[in-house]
Amino acid sequence: MYYVFKDLFFPPVSEADEDGILAIGGDLSSERLEMAYKSGIFPWFNEGEPILWWSPDPRMVLFLDELIISKSMRNILNRNQFKVTFNQNFEAVILNCQKIKREGQNGTWISKEMIEAYCKLNTEGIAKSVEVWQDEVLVGGLYGIDLEDVFCGESMFSMVPNASKVAFIALVNYLKEKNYKLLDCQVYNPHLESLGCREIDRNEFMSFLKNN
Repeated sequence: MYYVFKDLFFPPVSEADEDGILAIGGDLSSERLEMAYKSGIFPWFNEGEPILWWSPDPRMVLFLDELIISKSMRNILNRNQFKVTFNQNFEAVILNCQKIKREGQNGTWISKEMIEAYCKLNTEGIAKSVEVWQDEVLVGGLYGIDLEDVFCGESMFSMVPNASKVAFIALVNYLKEKNYKLLDCQVYNPHLESLGCREIDRNEFMSFLKNN
């Protein structure tokens, strides 16, 4: 495993171990984070631990034309019970992602340090959010890193049933409209698979980034 210090440097992603861990240490400066995402790397660590940098193989992604919207979800969308906005309240979205309880997880990796770093990226136009509202109340959303033709999803939350799915579908529709290549979802989970996401070889994923 590589140790990252003050220099803006990451080893090749091929050096990651079998779990996907590439490096340890460094900081969450905007410059380092932007370099990481453009290199197929993301931070993921628990509060109080050193920063861990990951590049898993395989990589979970959504090819935008492969989005799955169930019949029941289409009915929900057709009712127009939710309002969707883009990048209108990034801080509220990331704070809700931090607080939401997730099955099988004890605590959250979204530390105060992470929140400050990603809110700074948002002011710089790199991190962006999707908000879902019901009766003027924020009930769901997601955030991630915008690489202009690849969007790297980080986390999403839902306070009422289906709100995070509404955010996800709205994001995919936006990315399709803007001719993005794909949505990076990092690692496998069955919920993402139900929406059409699938795992691809890391080398294939890297080819999309290198063509940015």
